[in-house]
Amino acid sequence: MPTPSSESRPRGTASDPTGEQRARLCAEFASERRAEDIIILDLRSLSTVADFFVLASADADVQLRAVADRITEGLKEHDERVWHREGYDNGQWIVLDYVDVVCHLFLKEKRDFYQLERLWGDAPRITLPT
Repeated sequence: MPTPSSESRPRGTASDPTGEQRARLCAEFASERRAEDIIILDLRSLSTVADFFVLASADADVQLRAVADRITEGLKEHDERVWHREGYDNGQWIVLDYVDVVCHLFLKEKRDFYQLERLWGDAPRITLPT
């Protein structure tokens, strides 16, 4: 997946809550399509890849695409456009890149295999409403 230069890819800061708000919206939209095990990882102090990762799981590829579609459409309602999308046709691991927020949507067995939560284990988790 190509990575834009820092000049073309604006970065959020701790004082700019828009990235966290966008991540929370992604989690909310994923929940609307019954995604499971939704978590937000705060990567601001750990990486320049993104400020936040949103991770979510689904039982089937059809549900996974429905989650991706809801996030995409929901953020369009907030004038946010996906910068890059990967894996949609395969439907096992879909990545939606919103520059400072990257959504990783997995079939459950793929999430168990790749274990991004473990890889980014030092990242603080943002608490979501239940």
